Amino acid sequence: MSKNAKDIDQLTGFKVSDDFCKFDQRDEIYCRSEWDESVATDKAAKFFSGYFMPNARSRKTDGFGQKDYALRNAAWHVTNVLRDSSRQESGRKEGFFDHFTLHEEGWPEPYPFDNLQQSSDELRKVAKLFGADLLGVCAYDERWMYSALFDETTGSSKPPDLPTDLPNVIVVGEAMDEGLTKTVPSALSGSATGLGYSNDAVTLIGLAQYIRNLGYRAYATMNDTSLAIPLAVQAGLGEESRQSLLITPQFGPRLRLGRIFTDLPLVHDAPKKFGVKEFCEICDRCAKACPPKAIPFDAPSDKIYNRSNLIGVEKWTVDAEKCFKFWANQNTDCSICIRVCPFNRDFSKWYHRLWRVLASSNLRKLALWLDDRFMQRGRQKSKGWWLQP
Repeated sequence: MSKNAKDIDQLTGFKVSDDFCKFDQRDEIYCRSEWDESVATDKAAKFFSGYFMPNARSRKTDGFGQKDYALRNAAWHVTNVLRDSSRQESGRKEGFFDHFTLHEEGWPEPYPFDNLQQSSDELRKVAKLFGADLLGVCAYDERWMYSALFDETTGSSKPPDLPTDLPNVIVVGEAMDEGLTKTVPSALSGSATGLGYSNDAVTLIGLAQYIRNLGYRAYATMNDTSLAIPLAVQAGLGEESRQSLLITPQFGPRLRLGRIFTDLPLVHDAPKKFGVKEFCEICDRCAKACPPKAIPFDAPSDKIYNRSNLIGVEKWTVDAEKCFKFWANQNTDCSICIRVCPFNRDFSKWYHRLWRVLASSNLRKLALWLDDRFMQRGRQKSKGWWLQP
């Protein structure tokens, strides 16, 4: 392990052993649903086809009606269009198995910024204009890049196609709608996920084009190319939690992540800690609420559940096979762990920010008690969401 890796791991708290192996995207659970017979079941195929209305399989159950699927699939529509823009011609599934290529030619020479702070400040201003809710910057870290990409046309691995001399990673976060997440599990709640992806894709492509227009290289990525959460932690957006999601001070776990790899000169953000790990150590609400029991109750470990595990990192790890099987069985994505998480709050309100101070302190047990006592964490009916003014 390099000195730079050890230095950043001290700041993030990551525990990476000598057994660490880079992750092959082909082993990611959604990729496995296309080639691994133990995951690629008939229900899995129907789950994916259901994101197109003729195959949605709506039913009378609350949250799974035609209106619910109509909104969920509409929320995904922009993402689907961008994803499939060159799929038939080149086999690229952009934003999921391959980085985005929907760019025009930029300026031939780099814009001469006065200093790193100027380029960083102006990047944040443009990112906010383009719709980014959060933005952080970190150094390129080879460990979190996929060792190989998944080739959908062959079902095998293919070499990464991103330049390896891009020094900076811009991590963008798009918040998910809080009201929709209260209706999990439901097809309606999946609208929050789809809209998060669609907003993320538009923001990333626009921001990458802006950087290219300045005369620098920029490659927009979403679920492809690299692991998202380690880079987000290194970019100072938040901490990793028991349910293996990123927890941020602004939105808790309600966030979709994207990355832009670039040689635009930028100031790096420092990792931040605000007590998430210590809080998760006393809180098991996500593990208790998880129907397939995919979230561990135990302390962080390097336990290997299946080939979708990251090897050589001590952390809380979700059993991806159990999780995805539940998704396929209910015919929509699940985020119960987000709904019940005590950090899932509207932090624009002062009393929730006060709660966050307690949760980040030695009074975290009081904060957990207050959440149990005063927050409604049960599933809210989707019908209620539709009837709201």
